[in-house]
Amino acid sequence: MRLALPIALVSALLASATAFRPARGADLLETNPDSTLSITLQRIEGAPVGLDEAQRMALAQATIVRQAEAQMRAAKGALRHESGAFDPELFLDANRTGIDQPTASPFSGGDSLPSGASLVRTTQTTASTGARVTLPTGTELSASLLAVKRETNSSFSLLNPEYDTDGVLSVRQPLLKGFGPGTWGDRSAAARDYEAARARYEDAVLATRALVERTYWDLYAAERDFGVQQIITERADALLRETQLRARAGLVGPGAVASARVFYTQQEQALLDTEETLDKTSDQLATLIGQRPAAGVRRFKPTNEPPSQFSVEPEDALVARVLKDSRELHGAERDVAAAEARAKGAWWNMLPTLDVRGSLGGKGLSGNGRDFINPFTGQPDRINLDGGFGDTFTQVRKRDFPTWSAGLSISVPIGFRAGAGDHQRLRAEADAAEQRAVATRRSLEERVRAAYRELDRASKRMGAAQDGVNASLEQARISLIEFRNGRTTAFEVTRVAADLATAQQRFSQALVRTAKAYADLKRLTSEGLPSGEKQ
Repeated sequence: MRLALPIALVSALLASATAFRPARGADLLETNPDSTLSITLQRIEGAPVGLDEAQRMALAQATIVRQAEAQMRAAKGALRHESGAFDPELFLDANRTGIDQPTASPFSGGDSLPSGASLVRTTQTTASTGARVTLPTGTELSASLLAVKRETNSSFSLLNPEYDTDGVLSVRQPLLKGFGPGTWGDRSAAARDYEAARARYEDAVLATRALVERTYWDLYAAERDFGVQQIITERADALLRETQLRARAGLVGPGAVASARVFYTQQEQALLDTEETLDKTSDQLATLIGQRPAAGVRRFKPTNEPPSQFSVEPEDALVARVLKDSRELHGAERDVAAAEARAKGAWWNMLPTLDVRGSLGGKGLSGNGRDFINPFTGQPDRINLDGGFGDTFTQVRKRDFPTWSAGLSISVPIGFRAGAGDHQRLRAEADAAEQRAVATRRSLEERVRAAYRELDRASKRMGAAQDGVNASLEQARISLIEFRNGRTTAFEVTRVAADLATAQQRFSQALVRTAKAYADLKRLTSEGLPSGEKQ
């Protein structure tokens, strides 16, 4: 009877390890419904959560994703602002003024005042309208129309009202400062900034998915470790009770009871530690997905299992694909392009100003003619005009009275310090952005190769862990035989059982480690990006 409990103990441990039989490869313990660990894991309470569900909830509320999205919207707004500088602009300006001008000139033709002076009343209505646009080459185009209506009481005004219209098509072309990149640089840089912000947003999505997946597998491993530690603690408790029974029967001394009690208390403390780790990992997952388990439930419980089979392309091909598709690297490269655009624009804008200007236009005149005495003939006369603004517009359109201009404008700053300083600063910022891109590229290649080696050695690592389990099983079998023959103690049998549990934990860690490496690699290769986020 005294041997029954230790024998049952080791038998239960041997039964719990049957899932590690090498005949079917790296089978997981919980795939065997009869295993002790599977039963223990099923008894652990928790709110079930799947990996896909956790990732979906995390993407809906992850702060780094929302921040990256806000930055992307801000960059898009900046791009829209810079693009607006090249939108055509319509303008209209209207003004009406009235002036009562007293004058002592006998030739004013105004109304007489009691003082002998005269008063000239003038009312003028002015309206200008047109359109202007700046082209990416820096060219400024403008088409304008100015119309003026004058009304006066002066008898010397031969048209009352008088209509004047000027139409002008003008062009200004910078040849040095402001040419091409000097004007287009800010818009080009804003476009690259938006591309960088979009790449960072997509990388934030990928990073969040990878972080949730890594945390999910950590939770999976923590739950398994907690289950294994429960088994060890139960076996340590059974050992203590068996040793106490044997001590009462006089088969062992008090030292054996003390040793069993120490072993049991150690395992109890380890059980508390593993449970705390499990709760902490569950809290980390809850933070990522922005949701706590349902009321009354202490922690989350993973429902997915880590994949054990991975298909990975050759190392160099994998590195090349990551460098081509990585959103992290895309963002760094777009930063370089934006900085280069600003530096190029600053180079043009530090040059002297050399602008070519030209215009073509026409004038129009119309109004209501008035009778007057010709001062040269002394006979009544009249201006043969009787029309309105429509007549002046026709004259401008047909260029009955053409106007033109051409000119050159040169401005040379002495010292060039302002423009040269801006170019020096932006050139240095471009060089710094380029070095950050180089560092990102090197870091990516290092991480890809490390993840590749993790996956490449996954089968060997899990095979070694499997061999450790098998060796522990054989050790337990031999220990049981020796215990039955009185050549070892129940304490040593439980120690062997603990070694078996430790080997089982190592196998679980090897499986989780490989799954986490695969999650990192999916992020680096931009796999798993939602279709709506892909460019």
